[in-house]
Amino acid sequence: MKKIAAFAGSTSSTSINKQLATYAAAQLGNASFDVLDLNDYKVSIFSEDEERENEYPAGAELFNNDLDKYDGFIVSLAEHNGSYAAAFKNLFDWASRKNREVFRNKPVLVMATSPGGRGGAGVLGAATGTFPHMGAKITGSFSLPGFYDNFKEGEIVIEDKKNELKEAVATFEQAL
Repeated sequence: MKKIAAFAGSTSSTSINKQLATYAAAQLGNASFDVLDLNDYKVSIFSEDEERENEYPAGAELFNNDLDKYDGFIVSLAEHNGSYAAAFKNLFDWASRKNREVFRNKPVLVMATSPGGRGGAGVLGAATGTFPHMGAKITGSFSLPGFYDNFKEGEIVIEDKKNELKEAVATFEQAL
């Protein structure tokens, strides 16, 4: 059985993107999944000076080792000022120093949600543009705008968005 890692590009304890990633992973039919928490991978702020003086942080090493265990990834990204959350970007910068292909040339379903009407469109654009250069075989993307109106009691309440996500998950699963 294939094994998937689902995670949010956020360190918030109440992350709406973690809720969405978990929900999407639960739609898998023939794969198991783990939900990763970026808080488990502590790293300093990346810089070449930091790397030269202190080498590679244990949190980035652990993250890289964990990524090796999975056959694919479901990632839901928090959008901060139109781009990645700083904690996510920082961890990925560190991870890429040891393995430029952070996503290991494996399938990735990339998603975003936000309280607003754009549903993380800016960060989705950034991810679909850069993740392939980081070893992601993007199988699709999904955006859920208006999270608090459209996700209640642990699920998407708008039928067309629910169906859109099911299709994206099915396409992702076929690529495994």
